[in-house]
Amino acid sequence: MAKLKVLVACGAGIATSTVVMKRVEDLFKKNNIDVDIIQIKISEAKSREADAHMLITTTILPGEFKIPAIKAMAYLTGINADKVDEQVLSTAREILG
Repeated sequence: MAKLKVLVACGAGIATSTVVMKRVEDLFKKNNIDVDIIQIKISEAKSREADAHMLITTTILPGEFKIPAIKAMAYLTGINADKVDEQVLSTAREILG
């Protein structure tokens, strides 16, 4: 199986993306999905999307993306975080085929 490449972004690429990155690392590990996760600022997302399969973000998207972009604010609030988990996993499985 190929390795999934995921961008995790927040406004500054430091605080909230760290929380989200840990959550998705654990989620992928628990589901035996081999992944490279790269923590970035949202302003870097457009220039890095060609090298990634998926974008997970805690901030507003600055335009359209060619890769799936998942809004993960629920990971910070705790409200409906399980639904975001499902969305992340189903997207990953679609990508990996």
